[in-house]
Amino acid sequence: MKFPSTFAAFALSALFAHADITIGRFDMASVRDTSTLETKVIEDWHLNPKDTAIRQKLVEITVCEWWPGMKVRMPVTMLAPATGVCTNVLIENTSSQLKVASATGAKLRLLKEHGVGLVFIGMVPIDAMEPLGKLHLMMEEHFIQTKDTRYTPAWIWGISDMRALTTAIAEKAVFQPKKVLATGGSKRGVATAAAGIADDRFTAIMPVVAPVIESPGGPYVEGMMSEKIVKMNEAFIAAMTDPIGREKLLVRQKARSDERITVKMARDAGWNDAEMKTACTAAWEACHTTNYLDVLKKRGTEIFYNQGSNDNVSPGLVELGRLFPALPVYIVPGGQHGGAKEAGFIKSVGGMPEVDENLYAFATHHFFATRRMVAPPKVTTQWDRATHRLAVTVVFPDGSEPQENSVWWSMNRHPDYSIAMEFDAWSSAPLKKSRSATYTGETTVGGDVKTLNVITVHAHQENGSTLTVSSPEIRLE
Repeated sequence: MKFPSTFAAFALSALFAHADITIGRFDMASVRDTSTLETKVIEDWHLNPKDTAIRQKLVEITVCEWWPGMKVRMPVTMLAPATGVCTNVLIENTSSQLKVASATGAKLRLLKEHGVGLVFIGMVPIDAMEPLGKLHLMMEEHFIQTKDTRYTPAWIWGISDMRALTTAIAEKAVFQPKKVLATGGSKRGVATAAAGIADDRFTAIMPVVAPVIESPGGPYVEGMMSEKIVKMNEAFIAAMTDPIGREKLLVRQKARSDERITVKMARDAGWNDAEMKTACTAAWEACHTTNYLDVLKKRGTEIFYNQGSNDNVSPGLVELGRLFPALPVYIVPGGQHGGAKEAGFIKSVGGMPEVDENLYAFATHHFFATRRMVAPPKVTTQWDRATHRLAVTVVFPDGSEPQENSVWWSMNRHPDYSIAMEFDAWSSAPLKKSRSATYTGETTVGGDVKTLNVITVHAHQENGSTLTVSSPEIRLE
């Protein structure tokens, strides 16, 4: 399905119109226009000095003119085999340093073993973009004055991936993409989802620790978090015994705040309560894949989210499973967004080997059909409060039979957006095959169980790759 030249978040514009908040548009004709790239060649095509099987090029491009007189320029690294033309291309955000970005892990394997072209565009938090320490304030002011979500992080991160693809397409002697997969974690996962939604040149997306259904980390309008969560977070930070960990957590909180507006800013500009409430959702509309699943399905876009159960940047996972149980996901039980080890962040999803392997497996499936995707499992649970026995049955509707299967649970989970939620404990037990494509298990859960959250995890090995998937996160009351 082709998009019109201007993408305006489809019918959802009407949803937000009552509150006078405008969904930011991507002018697709401009996005695809190579003449507006204003490309500056930093390093022309040459062989990688450490690996002559790879050629590389570094350029700087104009991502967009965000508002009159404010051109956003970012570096783009292109990597390809030393010879030939790449018809399969992977797009990802990376650092904004003006130097050639290198490939590692799954991406390097895809390049060297399968000839997949790699395109990395520099994209970072808004306060780290030129003009340093000022751009995020200018962005916030434009959003406040226009009420247009064009002036939000999700919009600029999303268009960066699209413009990276346009840059690659301009290199016709090296890139002639037929299939394009975008991936990235956190802000780069936001970019991945936004590009996949808006630009039909993208044929697959694998966002990592990115918001799917709710706003990342809290309301976009600072000051609209529930008082209960605010007090919980203040108490958590006050109770931290490691001063370095406390300081690093406060730095993280401030970094998130720096890319958002405040209730005071909005009120001073004459916003009403409905506008502030709507802005909290609309600011991230560009990357809310679940609002566009029908369109993406018709277009044939493949989707695979890799999330952490304990990541408050991707909250709402229980609701996600309830509303969209067929969305392919790997939810890492206990997986966190990432952060300072001094603050207790020791299970960063983006750095896990199985998530990197998932990229390789998903890409080889999408580009070459050398392995299957595993359909989301159907899970049946029985929870006996009297005996504290949990019984789980998992059925794979496509007949898949993963070699490794387990059930994970966490009791009395803290609410989304609380810092304590990021440290909820999870336990596991093996699942055993009971019949074709069916796995079962039972376990006893000790303690005073008020609520019980359950995730099943499955690793499927095929044709030299391992794809790890999970069930949705299920809450048993």
